[in-house]
Amino acid sequence: MLSMARNLYTTACLLLSWALFLSVGTGVSAAQPTEPEQPTAVDVHAEYARKLAIYQAARQAFEEVAGPYWDEIKLKRQQRNAKRRNGEVVVADDYVLTQPPRYTGPPRPVPPPEEQQEEAHHRAHMPVVADFLHQAREHYQFAPTRPAKEIDYKRAYAKVARAAGLTPEQAARIYIFEVGGNGKYNTQAGLEGHAPGAHAISTALGYNQLLTTNSVAMMAEQGERFASHLKAKAAGLSDATAKSKLLRKADVVLRMTAYCRTVPDQWSEHEKLAKTPKGLAVHAMVLDVDVGPLLQTQKLLDSLMFARRKGYAAPLTAAELEMMNLTGDGNGFDMITIPAEMRERIPTSNFFQRGGYERNAVAIRNNTVARLLAATNARMDKGMDQPGAKDLLSAFRPNEITGIAESTPPRQ
Repeated sequence: MLSMARNLYTTACLLLSWALFLSVGTGVSAAQPTEPEQPTAVDVHAEYARKLAIYQAARQAFEEVAGPYWDEIKLKRQQRNAKRRNGEVVVADDYVLTQPPRYTGPPRPVPPPEEQQEEAHHRAHMPVVADFLHQAREHYQFAPTRPAKEIDYKRAYAKVARAAGLTPEQAARIYIFEVGGNGKYNTQAGLEGHAPGAHAISTALGYNQLLTTNSVAMMAEQGERFASHLKAKAAGLSDATAKSKLLRKADVVLRMTAYCRTVPDQWSEHEKLAKTPKGLAVHAMVLDVDVGPLLQTQKLLDSLMFARRKGYAAPLTAAELEMMNLTGDGNGFDMITIPAEMRERIPTSNFFQRGGYERNAVAIRNNTVARLLAATNARMDKGMDQPGAKDLLSAFRPNEITGIAESTPPRQ
């Protein structure tokens, strides 16, 4: 049996050798390789559906943990606000002391090409500077006066900010945090570096990254004062053309103000209005060298006045003021009034809405109040040597802003 097996093996080897000889000698392949079968559209959709089901199951399991956590964040915030209204002391146990759950499941699968196209078609367009300018022309027949040079806008901003009581350090360090040490007056979130393929991630615009909702809210509350400022500035001009231009701009501001006051003075209502074409047009004023500095300054001044109304008399550092600019006045004030000994224990999640927190890598990485403030200061320190930051600091010097018409400071 063994010899028979050997004979059969030898015969097989001879036959294989002969086949190989023929394939080499004649150029004919003994066995033509076959191309792997390409998956059909049905196969692609089936695989996508399978991965999507796995992802959705993982997300649902995550939501069963994350949902209650963020509900507790909201409840604790309401309870802290009630304690403050009643004059009670807020203690560590009034905050959620655990970090938020992190999703560690599979990523959402990439849909098939045709579904990607469908999603892109229905995805909401994020308005950009071109949209703000278009809507301003369309609805107010207005184009903002753009600065001839970046330093012109910085000087105009420094003039207004200085008159309103902001310090050079506050203005420059917040500018660094928001747009880097070399940001422009028209810098929009997501488009800071002009990288290929970059896209806007929000409507945040300018030195202090004002959202469309910020512009609408401040125009509703301060628009008449902004218009009065423009009229006073026009009165000091001898050039008839320049005077007429400023007076027309004041009229546009009043028309925008009237529109912004068509809804109750509430953030949620301003947010809805800011998404309308006329609301987007209001945001174009951030780009205007006369009105933009008023809006940028007012945003920070509102935070300072909020803290003062709450009885916080100590000067705010730039990092503390930025916390109010970043998270909103109420949440920011909550954060900066935490005693130093508690700041290392309190997670930053207590001061954000869930969506804002999950998009904020800085707050996630520096996940306690102490760490976030330290990281903010470190980022500000690092940017102080940047050209834009130096220019803004120098713009606050009296000799740099002479020749600019005296400005009426925003309401305090």
